[in-house]
Amino acid sequence: MKQYKIGIIGATGMVGQRFVTLLEGHPWFTIEVLAASAKSKGKTYEEAVTGRWAMKKPIPAALKEKIIYDAEADLESIVSQVDFVFCAVDMKKDEIRALEEKYAKAECPVISNNSANRFTPDVPMIVPEINADHAAVIPFQRKRLGTTKGFVAVKSNCSLQSYVPALHPLRCFGLTRVLACTYQAISGAGKTFERWPEILDNVVPYIGGEEEKSEKEPLKIWGTLQDGAIIPETEGPSITTQCLRVPVSDGHVAAVFASFEQKPEIEQILQIWENFKGRAQELQLPSAPKQFLHYFTENDRPQPRLDREIENGMAVSIGRLRPDSQYDIKFVCLSHNTIRGAAGGGILMAELLCAEGYMD
Repeated sequence: MKQYKIGIIGATGMVGQRFVTLLEGHPWFTIEVLAASAKSKGKTYEEAVTGRWAMKKPIPAALKEKIIYDAEADLESIVSQVDFVFCAVDMKKDEIRALEEKYAKAECPVISNNSANRFTPDVPMIVPEINADHAAVIPFQRKRLGTTKGFVAVKSNCSLQSYVPALHPLRCFGLTRVLACTYQAISGAGKTFERWPEILDNVVPYIGGEEEKSEKEPLKIWGTLQDGAIIPETEGPSITTQCLRVPVSDGHVAAVFASFEQKPEIEQILQIWENFKGRAQELQLPSAPKQFLHYFTENDRPQPRLDREIENGMAVSIGRLRPDSQYDIKFVCLSHNTIRGAAGGGILMAELLCAEGYMD
């Protein structure tokens, strides 16, 4: 496989730190550039993250002395050194949208962890096991941007990674209604317990914008490519959500209720989950979990502390599947929000786009 030099835009934040640790020793990708805001420019990476390093793994030795670039002011220098960038910046949405498009127009593909471009019609929002075919919209985006190589591709909201993969292979039964209550880790807010002591012995029943994303984004993931744009599913399920922040370091849990046109049997569902594979598994991508969906028969699983690291944090764990009195079925899901739900999901999407030739 071809080797790619990559940059991380927003390298000092929590998701940027996760990109740094996950990409250490990657077989295809080498970190060439680290960039952040102007206040970090000129500092070494170690200096820039001192007092805010949130990962369990130490800073990779090879990156400690790397000098931080200004993601905006040094754009030309950055794109001259890399084949593509991962973007995980903390800015206003319109500023993010402008920055990502600027990189794309400079012929530098952008793999974005941000929400700003998720509903741009010709920007694919890819979960490689579910909608890898949406990459086919990239040539239409390039035509709009006037580029031959540059484009933007985004990953979906982190909480969706816990339950949408479990629902996706059940759509063959005519999925009609979904209720999902998510219990989300503090790392999703870029926090640790040291930085957010108020979350201990507490639950915060509001996460700004999260419920709107959780109800709308699955419909784009399940959408279709028409006339150079991804058209969200219009006849798909009605989805309603509640999103709560809970005192857990990593791992988003979802309690899911679902109804169908044709109610499946419990054993059918378990067999479908066990056998489900996507394009990421077909291509044997480096970050792809071998078993994407793991089902636990124990009544008290999955649990974040026990199960978030399964398949290097890239799998989805499911448990407590049973009939429901109001919906057809209910179950519980878990995924690692900063790995599968953020940096790891972005890396897997980049691997898919490299393998399919979109980075060339």
